Amino acid sequence: MNAIHIALTFDDNFWAPAYATMRSVCLFTFRRHDLIFHLCHRTLTDQHREDLAAIADEFPVELRWYDLDQSEMFRDIAKRMPENKRLSNIVYARLMLDRLVGPEVERILYLDCDMLVRDRIEALFDIDMQGNAIAAVRDTIGAFITGGRDLKGNRDLFDPANYYFNAGMVLIDTAKWRDADIIGRMEEAFASGVMARIYYDQDLLNLIFHGKWLKLPWRWNTVDARHAHEGLDPAILHYTGENKPWGVFAGMRQSVAFARLYRHVMTNELFYRFARHRWKRWWRKTLRLGR
Repeated sequence: MNAIHIALTFDDNFWAPAYATMRSVCLFTFRRHDLIFHLCHRTLTDQHREDLAAIADEFPVELRWYDLDQSEMFRDIAKRMPENKRLSNIVYARLMLDRLVGPEVERILYLDCDMLVRDRIEALFDIDMQGNAIAAVRDTIGAFITGGRDLKGNRDLFDPANYYFNAGMVLIDTAKWRDADIIGRMEEAFASGVMARIYYDQDLLNLIFHGKWLKLPWRWNTVDARHAHEGLDPAILHYTGENKPWGVFAGMRQSVAFARLYRHVMTNELFYRFARHRWKRWWRKTLRLGR
């Protein structure tokens, strides 16, 4: 069988969720031998890299590492493009996937690290893309993302009637992605002032692939996964809201779908170690603000 290529992008503050996303893919597929994870990372400590590498002790998967701190292109892009204060400029790394992976990778699945996969990933990876460059799921609040207050913003760029996809899960035809010259288009948007007006890389991808993407069923990217989604058999949970399944406070976790399952997918040992990591970050931030 053909390899299943999956790409993740993350910094050191997201190492544990990245592990959980990988492990969920491994747990819910029979094609574990075919899995190749492309790990695009930055600021990763040796300990956290060891945690991620341990996935290969449990499953027969291949890991390919890409240190973005060593990439002059990424450093330049992250420095110049609008800063995503909530997610950091690691979001721009996915735009470079065609520059990072080898020419033998004809198709690659990008997954955000705030995702839990609970269905066979090959059912998604092997779909007929019908000649499209990418396949994705419509974002439930796409019109608000582009239009903002009263849905009046950026109407010269986006029509609310057009379908808008969430870029947290994107199945990519690598050759067509490369032909789209995404980095070049981003530079044009930056020079014209468009990048300063839009929602980072997700809006940019929607502009580039307008009318050129395959719309997939919602279950392959269940945006803002809540309890109500559990009974609908979602394939991929996407925790886009403020509350996460790894939230420091139990009440935060209880409002999202499959929170208990998520903790055991991450493993209890790593889950609580990640909780301590987040507590330390929260206190450091709070004490700095208090000065």
